[in-house]
Amino acid sequence: MRRVTDVNAKKEATSILDGFKAFLMRGNVIDLAVAVVIGAAFTNIVNSVVKGVINPLVGAIGTQNLDHYSLCLQSPCKQASDGTVEKGVLILWGSVAGAALQFLITAAVVYFLMVLPMAKYLARQEARKKAREGQAANEPTPVTEVDVLQDIRDLLVAQRTGTVDGVVKQQRPAGPDVR
Repeated sequence: MRRVTDVNAKKEATSILDGFKAFLMRGNVIDLAVAVVIGAAFTNIVNSVVKGVINPLVGAIGTQNLDHYSLCLQSPCKQASDGTVEKGVLILWGSVAGAALQFLITAAVVYFLMVLPMAKYLARQEARKKAREGQAANEPTPVTEVDVLQDIRDLLVAQRTGTVDGVVKQQRPAGPDVR
């Protein structure tokens, strides 16, 4: 009885590992991992833009650090040196505004530098594909050397028998590419 249980446990463990391996080998898992790594690296760029460009612009109006903007709901508001509130109710809306601004900048950069160019590229590729398909559908089939020889044969047979005077059985468009 114990051996049967051990064999079943090993089979189940093997099937779980096979399933996990199949999951990891799917393309979308790799794509997701790459997206997370690129996103983490991209965060540094966005943080630099916020610190180097946005915060100085905001600093022209007030302070360069948006985290210092707050609203006191219950007076008097008193904050300790470690950042905790000793008295009153303090709303730190500046940190929320900074995070929202950072999100908007990230979304704008991703859209204008990645999504929009890729959409334009894919649209051009689709237009080229449709143009090639449309061109292929509208082109007459090229006349080959065999077709021309068959027409000559049919004309010679028709002249010899006298049944049809110079009429080719199947009319083909004369193309510039007669070989």
